[in-house]
Amino acid sequence: MQTEKMIDKGSADEILKTKNGKLARFLQNIKYDKDFNLFLVVGFLSGIASGINSTVFNNFLSDTYKLSAVARGVVEFPRELPGALIMLVLGLLAFIGDIRASVIAMLASALGMVGLGMFSPTFASMLVWMMILNLGMHMFMPLAPSIGMNLSKKGEYGIRLGRYNAYNLMATIFGYAMVWSGFKYFGLTYRVSFILAAVFYALSAFFLRLMQPQKPKKSRPRLLFRKKYTLYYVLCVVNGARKQIFLTFAPWVLIQYYHLDPPVFAVLGVVIATVSILTRTIVGNAIDRLGERFVLSTEAIVLIAICMGYAFAANLFSPEVAVVIIAVCYIIDQSMSAVEMARSTYVKKIAVDPDDVTLTLSVGTSVDHLVSMTIPVLGGLLWASVGYKYVFLAATLIAVLNLVLSRRIRIE
Repeated sequence: MQTEKMIDKGSADEILKTKNGKLARFLQNIKYDKDFNLFLVVGFLSGIASGINSTVFNNFLSDTYKLSAVARGVVEFPRELPGALIMLVLGLLAFIGDIRASVIAMLASALGMVGLGMFSPTFASMLVWMMILNLGMHMFMPLAPSIGMNLSKKGEYGIRLGRYNAYNLMATIFGYAMVWSGFKYFGLTYRVSFILAAVFYALSAFFLRLMQPQKPKKSRPRLLFRKKYTLYYVLCVVNGARKQIFLTFAPWVLIQYYHLDPPVFAVLGVVIATVSILTRTIVGNAIDRLGERFVLSTEAIVLIAICMGYAFAANLFSPEVAVVIIAVCYIIDQSMSAVEMARSTYVKKIAVDPDDVTLTLSVGTSVDHLVSMTIPVLGGLLWASVGYKYVFLAATLIAVLNLVLSRRIRIE
């Protein structure tokens, strides 16, 4: 009898532990869902701000400061400098956790937008506010996927990040619509556009404050380099070089050679966002089902084709047809940014320690932007000396290298 009682007591303890474990997981899932829903709101609000900024910034530079292609390339050095310093900035802020650091990032972005709109009478003053804006934007780049994955269960990283990015992109449509209707019908100015973007960045900071902040479980190093993450670092270098050529010179071709104005870029932005909502969902699912190597290799192949389109459209077709081809390349290129998720989930899956993820992503952002600072300068000089076609031929070689490196990804 005593033995039976002991067995019954042991069984009851096991059942209680099981029930307590299920209850704990249930409560944790509720918390994760609440914070993730707030995070989706943050993605939506920051998406509106990003849509406004990305639509008007290049035209703002061209109309206000009358920059040449070489000067536009030079602007990328101070613009990307904050990105190169992100591993240091986030290393110093590691003790406060990802969510609190994201609040600082959003407030810096808001401040930079206000400065661009209100306090940029000279080219030099514009550079200062642009750097503050980009410090905030680049801080959030590695923080966003880290937060999203921390609020996800294993095996759902791609799906959750895809959902966040879909909300973010849906919101950019609102930003593009504001620019298109504002410039076309309501006399919207660059100043008012930047102030509107600042408001949405500030609202993003407010909703981040409503999330439950999580400090690191243990003290993080301020800088983190591991040999195991070498391939990720190299992929970031190559991606930074290719990406910056597209970001800097693709819209510049459309502005300088085909004279596209902010309302047209707003329409292109709506198309990009609409396509990207679909591609981000597809990419998120493909990451979980087919893996990072397949996704990144496919991206590289598509980018090779896009580079050739940029380079040869003007030689092979009339200006009316060429501008359509280049615009289509621009749309596809911009919608491919969803693939950045695959580099983030790759780090999450190979991480030696969960606390490595944010710092490793920040190192990736920094090395990406160290390249980004120099490539536009070289690209601007190449453009000025032999024409923009050769800028995109150089990007083709970089895309081929990206394909070779992507095929080397292995996840145990």
